[in-house]
Amino acid sequence: MTFEDASGYTGEAERLEKPASAEEVSAILAEASRTGTPVTVAGAGTGVTGGAVPAGGVVLSLERFRRLDIGAGEARAGTGLLLHELQTAARKAGQFYAPDPTHNAAALGGTIANNASGSRSFRYGSTRRHLKSLQVAFADGSVRELSRGQAIDFDVSPVHRPATAKHQAGYQLAPGMDWVDLICGSEGTLGVVLEATFSLLPAPGERLSGVVFFPTEALAMDAIDAWRGVPELCMLEYVDAASLRLIDGPRAGAALLIEQEHPDEDEWLTRLEAAGALEEESWFGTAEADRERFRKFRHALPEKVNDTVRRRGYMKMGTDYAVPVARHRDMLANYRAGLAEFPGDAVVYGHVGDAHLHVNLMPATDAEKDQAWGLMHTWAADAVGLGGTVGAEHGLGKRKRHLLELMYSPAEIDSMRAVKRRLDPGWVLGRGNLFAYPAV
Repeated sequence: MTFEDASGYTGEAERLEKPASAEEVSAILAEASRTGTPVTVAGAGTGVTGGAVPAGGVVLSLERFRRLDIGAGEARAGTGLLLHELQTAARKAGQFYAPDPTHNAAALGGTIANNASGSRSFRYGSTRRHLKSLQVAFADGSVRELSRGQAIDFDVSPVHRPATAKHQAGYQLAPGMDWVDLICGSEGTLGVVLEATFSLLPAPGERLSGVVFFPTEALAMDAIDAWRGVPELCMLEYVDAASLRLIDGPRAGAALLIEQEHPDEDEWLTRLEAAGALEEESWFGTAEADRERFRKFRHALPEKVNDTVRRRGYMKMGTDYAVPVARHRDMLANYRAGLAEFPGDAVVYGHVGDAHLHVNLMPATDAEKDQAWGLMHTWAADAVGLGGTVGAEHGLGKRKRHLLELMYSPAEIDSMRAVKRRLDPGWVLGRGNLFAYPAV
């Protein structure tokens, strides 16, 4: 059986399992550990690093884990549920689930596996911050409920964390850390999350959303620095001129997507004028329909990129690097220097408020593909050199696992592998994610 993710990465498995209970998952994992059969957990297929694409063995689909109970300040949900289903249910209950990865059709299990974030992480942070508990099935077939504040019961050697707003590459090990923090972001390599309890916030107050267009990228960069400290700003996203052309948007040098709670519209008029924005061409709204329209505008970019590279017969090649906020201009300069030498199509967009831009390269020839791979590696090294991370929100999966060695010392990677061996001694779960499969 052949499986594929949103990046076009493919893999094979001998069979597909669709259990409906923790007991069924437990039995599958116990048998896999006994026989040494790899198990890859699959969700909605929206990943872009091959994490949910199998390297043989069994694909474990959690699509039947669809429990959803909404309470005051929290929701208990099965990890086969889709993100937009949780968001909609929370909204109907007068509450708010804050994390908003671009693909709201992602399975909740995938958002936990990669510690997904999205545009509103500028204010609300990543998935990890909003988890209260996890029900996890481990490789030996045991099933545990792990609550926030419950420390791991074994020693680990710590690894360093970059001074970035977002970071998700490898295991973020620290002595006495929470089980929840260990499992979230482990990319299906340490356990299978069956259900989770998510924190819900009160429904936001009045929000102003907007797409602000600028005549030049330089003016947009100045506005980013000026607006980053705006009170209750939830979103500060960037779209470059090439991105606007790709989705047939307005002809402008750049755009910023913003969202603020309890806005003062007169202050925004002053900000736009001071920033040299294209005021008449910019879009604003306060209704839910406006926010959905702007979300679709932003979401059209990765969809168009994916369609383009698939039509050309190549895999998606995109960065997921982040740097300390103070170095965001330096990283953009590195991107622009590389793009000046790249003859193919490319776009730059993403979470500039967190100094986390995505560069997507769309090669049309093998020569462009090879050059693109080289740029991906060069830019990863640039990000690390600026104190940043090689993975901010997509995980590393199988496609980008080699980047761990750019960011961490051999001793730190050995610390991660030791945790993997402790919880999954047969190297059954997520085989090939984060680490190459060793002889065990």
